[in-house]
Amino acid sequence: MLYYNKICLGKPEQMTQAVFPEKTHNHDICRKDALANAQRILAERKGRLTPDRQAVLEVLLASHRAQGAYDIMEQIDWRGRRPAPAVIYRALDFLVSHGLAHKIESLNAFMACPHADHAHKPMIMICRDCSQVAEFDAPGIERAISKAAKESGFVPAETTVEVAGLCSVCAGKDAA
Repeated sequence: MLYYNKICLGKPEQMTQAVFPEKTHNHDICRKDALANAQRILAERKGRLTPDRQAVLEVLLASHRAQGAYDIMEQIDWRGRRPAPAVIYRALDFLVSHGLAHKIESLNAFMACPHADHAHKPMIMICRDCSQVAEFDAPGIERAISKAAKESGFVPAETTVEVAGLCSVCAGKDAA
């Protein structure tokens, strides 16, 4: 089953086939729930969401688009101080290491992880037109990668599958 964000849509058994947010998507609730979930996860893991880390996470949660470190830095109200880019990169490294964000290698950008509450191998769809990104569940792909690695004696350190194309809204525009 394909889905985009269980925080936005509810529990896995209630998920729909939507991969990208529908027009009726309530992003305010999505963002608040995701931030509360991140705080809970970090409390359980004895991690600390510093003000800088929280600011970076909130920017990632503000939309369903991938964002580069400098784009993130420009969106934060630093209240008169101008941090070095290293502050953003350290915050992003922390968020990625705790499963709260994913790096999208092909874009050199980051997205908030909608499934931070459990270990998984991210598989990400990227719309080339509107720049939205969505994480999806595709256990068949994960099994195929694991099987190929095992058969070849390869030991993968990380696995992220990125699929570029058009979301249903943008694909519909091209058809019209």
